[in-house]
Amino acid sequence: MKHLLKTVIRNVKSVKGNSLAEFATTTALMATLAATAAPKLSEMSEGAKGEKSRNEIDKIIKQAGQFYQDTADEEGRGRFPNQAKFDVSIGNVGTGHYNNGDGSTNGLAADIAKSEAHEAAILLDLGITTQTPTDGWDRFNEAHRVQWQSVFDVNFTSSSSSTYGAGGNNAGGIVSAQNYNANYTAASGSGATAVAASGPVNEWDSLFGDEELESKFQDGHYVYTVVAGGGTGVDVYPPTIYVADIESAVDFNNVLMP
Repeated sequence: MKHLLKTVIRNVKSVKGNSLAEFATTTALMATLAATAAPKLSEMSEGAKGEKSRNEIDKIIKQAGQFYQDTADEEGRGRFPNQAKFDVSIGNVGTGHYNNGDGSTNGLAADIAKSEAHEAAILLDLGITTQTPTDGWDRFNEAHRVQWQSVFDVNFTSSSSSTYGAGGNNAGGIVSAQNYNANYTAASGSGATAVAASGPVNEWDSLFGDEELESKFQDGHYVYTVVAGGGTGVDVYPPTIYVADIESAVDFNNVLMP
């Protein structure tokens, strides 16, 4: 009997388990791992939003290309959504737009000069030019050189929402209200600054089934600008469309020149 009791006591004493010190050490290690992993998880989240933004911009570009081909077949020359014609810009350096077909400056060279000035300013906004070193438009509320247009909100202006901050260099706003497309007429003699009473019809809407693509970034918003084509007859060049997310136009953009 005495021997049996000694055996039981010995077995009880040999039962293994975690001491309080071991538990505290394990808890501390888990906390350290969690703190270390948090930035990585955040980076993964930001990366996913960035990838989503690029994919959405690609969709916009793809629809723009299809629209261009359709209008080329139907109208005799292709244009992008909301362009009055292939030779009318959407956006410009500063305010307004330019019309290479208005007859005020006849000649291919004059058309090219206006288009190139517009494109040069776009490249500065996107930070991909070597002519003048610049960080580009890499923050939504930062000054920029081109008047960009909201893709899905034709009435959006920076004055209608303080969310998008101050305007760019002579731009009057981060993005402009849509002021010219093929579906309504500008007032006589005023260029494209006045719209018909019925208001603008955004041709992007039908391309996406009236579904608006929204950036996943808090300050994101999809915008575009179109460098007007120019010339006549066989001496002609097509328009070019640039699309960006204003979270960082430098990081999230795409271009299509047919």
